[in-house]
Amino acid sequence: MNLVTLSLVSLLICASGYTRASIHVYDRDPFREVGNAYLVSGGSEGLAASRTPNPLPRHTDPVNVNDGRSYIRFQNITFRRSEASAAKYSKTQRRTGLVQVIIFEAADRDNIGGSPYGGQRSICCTPDLAKVEGCKQGEVIRIPSARDSSWPVTVNVYFRGKSLTAQLKTTEAPISKTGMYNLFFISCDSSLKGMTMSGQTSWKGPDGYLPGRMAPLKKFYVIMAIAYALLCVAWFSQYVRFWDDVLQLQHCISVVVGVGLFEMILWYFDYAYFNNTGTRPVALTTWVVTVGAARRTVSRLLMLCVSMGYGVVRPTLGGLTTKVMLIGVTYFLSTELLNITEYVGAISDIAGRARVILVLPNALLDAFLIMWIFTSLSKTLTQLQAKRSSVKLDTYRKFSNALLITVILAVVWIGYEVGSLQIYVLWQYQEFLLNTFN
Repeated sequence: MNLVTLSLVSLLICASGYTRASIHVYDRDPFREVGNAYLVSGGSEGLAASRTPNPLPRHTDPVNVNDGRSYIRFQNITFRRSEASAAKYSKTQRRTGLVQVIIFEAADRDNIGGSPYGGQRSICCTPDLAKVEGCKQGEVIRIPSARDSSWPVTVNVYFRGKSLTAQLKTTEAPISKTGMYNLFFISCDSSLKGMTMSGQTSWKGPDGYLPGRMAPLKKFYVIMAIAYALLCVAWFSQYVRFWDDVLQLQHCISVVVGVGLFEMILWYFDYAYFNNTGTRPVALTTWVVTVGAARRTVSRLLMLCVSMGYGVVRPTLGGLTTKVMLIGVTYFLSTELLNITEYVGAISDIAGRARVILVLPNALLDAFLIMWIFTSLSKTLTQLQAKRSSVKLDTYRKFSNALLITVILAVVWIGYEVGSLQIYVLWQYQEFLLNTFN
């Protein structure tokens, strides 16, 4: 198992390099044709509103991640068109191609695009839409938001003369309302077909670069680390006190408790680094998810062994040892792959869809383990009743009740996570692309 894990980790580190999330990097990204427009998706993230005013940026100053400001910063954004497209114009012409930068909050997604007669929506203004909507032909249809007429934000970038490139000056779009924000680079000029773009955008919240849905997790892991530290103190004090009576299973439980504390500390450092830099260190994140996968695997195998009565009604697992180890290795690899896809890969819609696919085998393994645990627990309770071991029987009944409550809470949490995160983010984002950009 160690060899397989190390090989998998090494492969991912070599392949992924340095994963970026809140700092979105574009490297000659091509504009794709959608409806009557050409576009590149610049990202979609939740951002909290600024706590302090957003003054005009001084780009020579270092970025202070705790300055209370929220913004989307554009840096070195360069659009490159083909030579054939540039050859259609003369050197003296001032504006020979338009690219528009569009930023909008999820609630204002219907304010981009329009339909002249209630049919298919268009991103760009057509002659019919110019009459109905009063938009400017050849530009993105933008309807001012009811809450703020300056939103959605639109920035125009023009090609000049025969130039092959057009650049957007380093600038910031301040965020004054908490919400889910989307960024698109759009052109309505058919002569710009085949255009590419490079550069980067930095999405910063009032406390740092963590995306909105991840920002609370930094404090959460501090609380969890403290909780695990208190648990370690309570457990190991009793562990030392009753050292002569400690069972082999309790040694394993001690390892799980210690690894849990180590995992929470690693998670905090991972999120702190991400928050301060806008990038996620692949090596550290991979270590965190590997430690987490190992902890989850060992804890489930311990519950299975206890349910089978190991150390209580049977001295060994006998012929079940191979089966237990096999399900353990399978569960570890499944959990490791799922967590790497979710946390080590770039935070994007593609990673989200991959997670939905990978979560199914992991959930099936969890369900199989739960069924095996309760089946074994039932047999152990029956054996203890037959032997009339009242003390052990009472202990196992308490364990059974606690385990049942834990399983119910886990199912509720999984339902909440799937419902609030996967369905909302993925479905809403896909709905926007399908309904507005088609």
